[in-house]
Amino acid sequence: MIRFERVNKWYSDYHALNDIDAEIGKGEVVVVCGPSGSGKSTLIRTVNRLEEIQKGRITFDGQDIHARSLDLNKFRSHVGFVFQSFNLFPHLSVAENIMLAPTIVLKRSKTEARERAEQLLARVGLAAKIDAFPTQLSGGQQQRVAIARALAMDPPAMLFDEPTSALDPEMVGEVLQVMKALARDGMTMMCVTHEMNFAREVADRVWFMDQGRIVETAEPERFFSAPQTDRARKFLSDLRAH
Repeated sequence: MIRFERVNKWYSDYHALNDIDAEIGKGEVVVVCGPSGSGKSTLIRTVNRLEEIQKGRITFDGQDIHARSLDLNKFRSHVGFVFQSFNLFPHLSVAENIMLAPTIVLKRSKTEARERAEQLLARVGLAAKIDAFPTQLSGGQQQRVAIARALAMDPPAMLFDEPTSALDPEMVGEVLQVMKALARDGMTMMCVTHEMNFAREVADRVWFMDQGRIVETAEPERFFSAPQTDRARKFLSDLRAH
């Protein structure tokens, strides 16, 4: 579903991504972890070209995302992306936030888009909030609306860039529950997160990044019980110390 081939990115002289070779299969859940500044968010943002690369190739569902023939706006509309900050439109209701892209991009009728919004809000446990405004919701509720909004475009894969890092601790669980349900339903997911319990429980594989490289790839049980690299061992040791 997603393939990185010798991907490199620089910010001026800083080598942010260094020869990334990796792939995510259809229906697979991959959690990307590592210390701050290791390139995790940069990597996930290259998948829908929020960050451009200087060398290498990225394909999404068989499509070269840097092909000249690519319609970037259309492509992005089919890649579900959930940010750290919820990025909801404050002047629109929850329903209107979810309906906006399907009506404009997919040309769905307002009736059809509203019905889909109702279904998705029920799925994320917020059916009663359909006519509320973002300012009337908690952070966790806003993030669940953001997930519903991404799902409204029926994406073949979902990208999560530290979706719980802006939340109060008691709100983290409600967002992770939605993500776990998506994983159970077979959604292809790439998640940058510090939630190691989520990684252990839900991921098919963990990618550990350091200094712009994927230095270790493993199934969760092996990664957490017997990491292969000194850098991963130190990272996990530091996490447990906190």
